[in-house]
Amino acid sequence: MRVIADTNRCLGAGQCVLADPERFDQSDDGIVVVLRAEATDPAEQEELRETVSHCPSRALSLAD
Repeated sequence: MRVIADTNRCLGAGQCVLADPERFDQSDDGIVVVLRAEATDPAEQEELRETVSHCPSRALSLAD
């Protein structure tokens, strides 16, 4: 599983960074930056699903 970020859709709310700062960061203008896209461990995948579900702009999605 990997996370995909639509930087054109990102509002810069930072919920992803708060939830998983080792995977996400924000650029100087507040747009999401994915630091680690892949999640292979089942527990890590569940955490990623949870983080993606909290994105208010739906800028994050998952792909297998």
